[in-house]
Amino acid sequence: MKTLDVYNIYSLKIAAAEGAYIFDKNKQRYLDLYGGHGVISVGHTHPYYVDAIYQQLQKIGFYSNSVEIEIQAQLAEKLGKVSSCDDYQLFLCNSGAEANENALKVASFHTGKKKVIAFNGSFHGRTGLALSVTNNPKIAPPMVNTDMVTFLDFEALDALEKLLSQNDVAAVIIEGIQGVGGVKSAKAETLVKIEALCKQYGALLILDEIQCGYGRTGDFFAFQNTSIQPDIITTAKGMGNGFPVAGVLIHDSIQLHKGALGTTFGGNPLACAAALAVLEIMDEEQLMANAKAQGVYLLEQLQEIAAIKQIRGRGLMWGLDFDFNIKELRKKLLFEHHVFTGISGTHTLRLLPPLGIQKQEIDLFINALKTAL
Repeated sequence: MKTLDVYNIYSLKIAAAEGAYIFDKNKQRYLDLYGGHGVISVGHTHPYYVDAIYQQLQKIGFYSNSVEIEIQAQLAEKLGKVSSCDDYQLFLCNSGAEANENALKVASFHTGKKKVIAFNGSFHGRTGLALSVTNNPKIAPPMVNTDMVTFLDFEALDALEKLLSQNDVAAVIIEGIQGVGGVKSAKAETLVKIEALCKQYGALLILDEIQCGYGRTGDFFAFQNTSIQPDIITTAKGMGNGFPVAGVLIHDSIQLHKGALGTTFGGNPLACAAALAVLEIMDEEQLMANAKAQGVYLLEQLQEIAAIKQIRGRGLMWGLDFDFNIKELRKKLLFEHHVFTGISGTHTLRLLPPLGIQKQEIDLFINALKTAL
């Protein structure tokens, strides 16, 4: 049997990783500024993280949610403290798409409504409901139902209010910062207006923080540079530093009946041990503060490169626009300079380094980029 050939991949066989670096089979080192779509938050094979998973596996790796799993409560408490979101309830699942699926279900259950408003450039996942609110018809098969979804520009507030005023919208879903969509985000004042309209017309506001959350911007969640309080927050990627785990943070004001949500693997002890270790490392090593400080330094260095036409982002999430297709640039960075970067479309280089990255690693990238250009 062969694996299904659906990915565009580089001919690079990764054999090991440590910190901000990955190593191929020939022990060639590569600076990893992408982290597998922003998954690597506390660094590859962090010793505390590895030991936490090992220790948990010695006790019990899995049981379903048919019994009490104490480490779930420990994770929820720690997440509430580190994120400053104590007034939410945590539902644990396995991936970002699954988190958004459940968030949309919660909104529909709570409001009794069916319609959803999403935004142009959005990416919320590749499963049914999540795919219906993802603004990319190329990855949606014919069976995906988009009849209940309307896509708008961030600033189309009049159109948003007109739709909400029909009182059949369950939720407005928006990324704190779009990842696949090019590291773009609504202005802070726009988010405030969107929240106000949702409250006025009885729709729930869902903040998708799957890529931009978990300390990546220097705040725990990207929306926390505003005054808003979403009804639901979804998180995944950096939550487990590579272990599949995701969460839906549901405001305490929202109550669900037993059985409304469910999952076999979500919240298993091993996943919780990984997620708890990530939070403890973030707290102990002050990685959010580091993300903010290194982000300022990185921006200063990027602004000196004339070939970059626009820079978007915050903290350690950046999109760099060029006036040419960057396919060859990315390849040159990888194979000639041993720096792994990401993309958003054909003209935007995307950077999602681990939260503990240091100036010397940023300098390594800046020098590589200048040379490659």
